[in-house]
Amino acid sequence: MEVVRRLLSLALLTASCLAESNSTEAEGRSSCRASLGGSNAGETHKTFIVNLNSDEDCIWTIEKPENKSIRLVFSHVQLDPDGNCENENIKVFDGLPTNGYLLGTVCSKHDYVPVFESSADTLTFQIVTDSTALARTVFVSYYFFSPDTSIPDCGGYLDALEGSFTSPNYPKPHPELAYCVWHIQVEKGYKIKLSFKDIFLEVDDNCRFDFVAIYDGSSTNSGLIEQVCGRKKPTFESSSDSLTVVLSTDYANSYWGFSASYTSIYTENVNTTSLTCSSDKMRVIINKSYLASFNYNENNLQLNDPTCRPRVSNVVEFSSPLDGCGTIKQVEDHSITYTNVISFTVSPTSGIITRQKHLQIIVKCEMENNSTVEIMYITEDDVIQNQITLGKYNTSMALFESSSFERPLHESPYYVDLNQTLYVQVSLHAPDPNLVVFLDTCRASSTSDFGSPTYDLIKSGCSRDDTCELYPLSRHHGRFQFRAFKFLRSLNSVYLQCKVLICDSGDEQSRCHQGCADRRKREVSSYRWKADSVIGPIRLKRDRSAGGSSGHPHQPQAEEMRNQPSDSLHLVSFAVLALNVVIVAAVVVRHFLNQRADYRYHKLPGSN
Repeated sequence: MEVVRRLLSLALLTASCLAESNSTEAEGRSSCRASLGGSNAGETHKTFIVNLNSDEDCIWTIEKPENKSIRLVFSHVQLDPDGNCENENIKVFDGLPTNGYLLGTVCSKHDYVPVFESSADTLTFQIVTDSTALARTVFVSYYFFSPDTSIPDCGGYLDALEGSFTSPNYPKPHPELAYCVWHIQVEKGYKIKLSFKDIFLEVDDNCRFDFVAIYDGSSTNSGLIEQVCGRKKPTFESSSDSLTVVLSTDYANSYWGFSASYTSIYTENVNTTSLTCSSDKMRVIINKSYLASFNYNENNLQLNDPTCRPRVSNVVEFSSPLDGCGTIKQVEDHSITYTNVISFTVSPTSGIITRQKHLQIIVKCEMENNSTVEIMYITEDDVIQNQITLGKYNTSMALFESSSFERPLHESPYYVDLNQTLYVQVSLHAPDPNLVVFLDTCRASSTSDFGSPTYDLIKSGCSRDDTCELYPLSRHHGRFQFRAFKFLRSLNSVYLQCKVLICDSGDEQSRCHQGCADRRKREVSSYRWKADSVIGPIRLKRDRSAGGSSGHPHQPQAEEMRNQPSDSLHLVSFAVLALNVVIVAAVVVRHFLNQRADYRYHKLPGSN
């Protein structure tokens, strides 16, 4: 009996130890599978911390109310810093993981604050950790919002060289559950200096609750510069011409928010002046030090139209449209030039004399040889400086649904049927209303490099295809239509390339007004303004059914390759048949000649 009692005590002690071990293990692991929202009536938001260990696989599903969207924010993520993204990550699904769309994957190394939105009935996020023994922490917050309701002054687009903006309601408390995005975009060649005059947000070492995030680029995927909160007055500088600023707030402890301003810094080295020309404007950059050497500043400068004022940063910039600000257009010898003058207004020392040099900057854009040639003359009393650079016309080509040319087709590649009518438009992007586009040459090829074989649809302004129809001149648009075809023994892809000429609509002697002309008559070797446009590929619809829906883009090519041995066999069979025909023909001819030999000419008896 004593032995039984001791055995029972030992069993109870063992069971107690096992229970304590299991309890310790359960406390070490996080409870990481849950359904959120949905049945919790009236719940509009939730914030919680997820603590994870090694070898975890956790799933949370959020159900949204009707007519609402979900915004999910991971404001602080601390995973294994040496973890592989395939083995340790956070995945977010629009719906359930089994049939939902993957919105994104967050790895241990990420340079952005992960934010996801969903309008589906559910949003799911899954956290998987690897076998490394260390603690992980993820701060999670989500809330429901109405996509049709916006917060005033919450985000926007800023495109001036300088400006300012504030959080909504500043300096009053910022709104709760807000997510505002400001996109700052300045001219090419500039970078942005952003200064916060004031930031007053909830204080936290990791900025988990309310924060401002600054990204070095045009979106929140451009690379995080810093995530800021508390009370600060920081300054940031972009590496390019764009910057993105985000304000994210939770449901409690609202303070002032922030006030910020930005300026632009020209990044290129300009010793004195520089000029660039495009299809719509001429752009002049003047070094401030250069002006100071003549005792001038930006207030002394003006264009032909003095109401067109420069933009001032660390340099002085004049951006003059080709059809405004007093720009003068000249057409001469099949050449178009645009000219403007920057002059310096000076106050005389007395009524009749001055001791300042009188400067003029004469800027000229000349369209020539498929490009734009820029020329700048700086007259400094008797000193003239010249600068020349190159640019190009801005043209594009697109397919349209119908002959009305109202709705362009953006699908690429564009799948068509053989003999389907295609409508093509080449467009010139320029403000000058007196320019017209002329389709000089349009050709098709089965490859994007337009190697052999090629097929001419239009040549020298003349239609070379029976189905090709040219439309009349239509200012900035050159238009034509043709029926779809494919190249023999090639893939079913077709690329189009058009060479266009750009003329002044008032020049009746220009090439554009001559229409169809052969090479001997047209004399365009000295023609000065040309441009190229390319579009493609255009493919037959059977390619899409063969490979487009299966996710294997190279399947049509594989199909063509499979057909090649069959084509080769057909060629061999044809050659053998032709050889047999030749042999039979030779036998017949020989037999006929032998018969002719039996009926040779003989003299008649008695003839001389």
